[in-house]
Amino acid sequence: MRAVVQRVQHARVVVDGDTVGEIGAGMLILLGVAPGDGPEQIRWLSNKLSGLRIFEDDDGRMNRSLLDVGGEALVVSQFTLYGDVRKGRRPSFVGAAPPEHAEPTYEAFCDALAAAGVRTVARGRFGAHMEVSLLNDGPVTLIVDA
Repeated sequence: MRAVVQRVQHARVVVDGDTVGEIGAGMLILLGVAPGDGPEQIRWLSNKLSGLRIFEDDDGRMNRSLLDVGGEALVVSQFTLYGDVRKGRRPSFVGAAPPEHAEPTYEAFCDALAAAGVRTVARGRFGAHMEVSLLNDGPVTLIVDA
C-alpha cells in the first residue's frame, strides 16, 4: 500500500456534482493498493497514519497525531500512485492491484482507520472520476509505503 498524506484544514470529494466525502481539519489520504496488499499492510498503515505526529503542539512543533487532535480523515482511492513512468511517455499501472482486489482492500483500510479511533473517516467513491479539493495546511505532505 502507498499513501500520500496531506495535513489539511478541510477537504472534499465531488462526483458528478455531488459531494460524496468531506472533512474539516485532519488528513487527506490518497491510497494506492498493490496486488499483494492484505490485512498486515492494512493494520500497519492504519496504525501508522492515525498515530503519525504531523499536527502542531502548543509550541508549534509537529508533535500531535490525528487521534491527539481529534482530526478527521478523507480517504481517496488512487491507483495512479503505482504508475511507473520510467519507460516511454505513458504510465504503466501494472503495479496497481486490479479493482476486484483494490476495492475491498480500500474499504477495509477505511474501516481499520475508524477502528483505530479516528472520529470521522470520509471516503471518495472507488472507481469514479472524482474532483478532490483541499486546503493543505503547512503545507505538510508525506509519502508512506507499507
